[in-house]
Amino acid sequence: MAEEAHSAASAYRAHAAAFQDKSVVYAYRYRPIYPSATFDLLVQLMGTRPGAVLDVGCGSGDIARQLVPRVERVDAVDFSSQMLERGRQLPNGDHPALRWLYGRIEEVQLQPPYALVTAGESMHWLDWHIVMPLLHDVLQDGAYLAMVGRQITPDIWSLLGDVVPRYRADFYLPQSQERQEQGLFQQVGESTTEAYAFVQSLADVVESYHSRAGFSRERMGPLKAAAFDREAEQALLAAYPDGVVPFQVRAQITWGVPQKKTPDVL
Repeated sequence: MAEEAHSAASAYRAHAAAFQDKSVVYAYRYRPIYPSATFDLLVQLMGTRPGAVLDVGCGSGDIARQLVPRVERVDAVDFSSQMLERGRQLPNGDHPALRWLYGRIEEVQLQPPYALVTAGESMHWLDWHIVMPLLHDVLQDGAYLAMVGRQITPDIWSLLGDVVPRYRADFYLPQSQERQEQGLFQQVGESTTEAYAFVQSLADVVESYHSRAGFSRERMGPLKAAAFDREAEQALLAAYPDGVVPFQVRAQITWGVPQKKTPDVL
């Protein structure tokens, strides 16, 4: 059973390579931004500790670019050079205190200690047995890892009914809770921001799916991607005949302390 779980986790992480695909990088612009309160809370989590922030799996810098004017320095790490190049072109992408670092978090040259580590919807792609001890070592004493996720209502995974599971090219593996139970992350707190309204056209909603690993146009192929687009737009039009989808967007921030070792090997 343990070998099967490890194999499934490895296969799941392999899907993260889709974030190197041009179609995924292009479509990422259709994801809603994080609420501004997200960054107020992240700064508060640093307390009185001055210093740098490490953003793990930064993508195009949705967190790093908003945080960098408010902290000493942000080191933004991602293994997709295309995502980093896109981030450099966006607001604050050329900020002098923002260092874009290309590579995997366990391989790049970091400059610790860090007063905060952030991860925006990226930790589920990583092997916590490798990454959590690393983050433990690069954090200042008393500093936190803050995992940030978007809560979008209506939920995009249920918005299209059975269209999504019939077309997605990956699978979902809920790992975080299991790994917390294994003692790899000691949660300290959790907070959800107030929602803001976000309205998208049907075409933009459909395109937003292609920013996700399971809907990379390169991996789906042109025929399957086009068929998905047609079905998705038809399903949305039936539910939203006025041609737009109103969303409510929140951020959920979970913070705590990465563990050096799991309890069974202490």
